[in-house]
Amino acid sequence: MTSRWNSSLQKKASDLHGDTWNIENDQTIEEHGQAPDWHQYISGSFAEFKCSLCRRTWGSSRVQVVFHFQLNSESRQGTIKLRCYKQECRTCSDAEWEDPNFSVENTDVLVEKLVKNIRRKCYQEHMGEWRIPSVMDGRHNGPHESAHCEACQLGICSQAN
Repeated sequence: MTSRWNSSLQKKASDLHGDTWNIENDQTIEEHGQAPDWHQYISGSFAEFKCSLCRRTWGSSRVQVVFHFQLNSESRQGTIKLRCYKQECRTCSDAEWEDPNFSVENTDVLVEKLVKNIRRKCYQEHMGEWRIPSVMDGRHNGPHESAHCEACQLGICSQAN
């Protein structure tokens, strides 16, 4: 899963002052639970899911993504921890939490927004007013099913209220 994220990051972060950045998947990070000297960026996007039991697929435009990031200035290494919140199938009684599958375009938009945050928080670059259009491949209508959303269960989904 992180190979797509790192590929996008290498394209978008090639000019970050010569520092090297890497994304690693970390399902233990929590919203507002970043370690001292780490920064946080939270966003959401459309992604698709596939049930590992019944093979049913569905899309959701409310998939929460949390990034924690830090730059080690001495080693010139930046580390990004990524957590994508999961969803479960609404038709299976013993459903498992399934990982989201983001399109290349949606991954690129999320990473571009992340890099803007890195520039602002780690390099103190003034970004001015910037807006990156959201890409929402797939369907985005229909109700959000909070009972099957991991982020809602943890109280952090933007759609929970």
